[in-house]
Amino acid sequence: MEFNEYQKAATRTLYGNEQVLTNCALGLAGESGQLIDLVKNYTFKGKDLNREEMIHEMGDVLWYLSQIAAWADIPFDEVARDNIETLNKRYPHGFAQDK
Repeated sequence: MEFNEYQKAATRTLYGNEQVLTNCALGLAGESGQLIDLVKNYTFKGKDLNREEMIHEMGDVLWYLSQIAAWADIPFDEVARDNIETLNKRYPHGFAQDK
């Protein structure tokens, strides 16, 4: 699925008013925290890392990111493309721990 296609489909489920940006930013923080808790519980509490839960929480994070971009009239493809360009500049030969 293309990022812009996802953004358009996800926006169908957006409900909001003039505080959409704040709601989405707070939602992003909350959903990111839930994903972080899965990793924390795996790392420090010896719990299994549930793939389905991770997919669900990452999807929630993706939804909020896409809606923040939509609110700002930023195509989600542009966000992804800019990130790859940044990574390519930052790590022109890929990332290696020994460098």
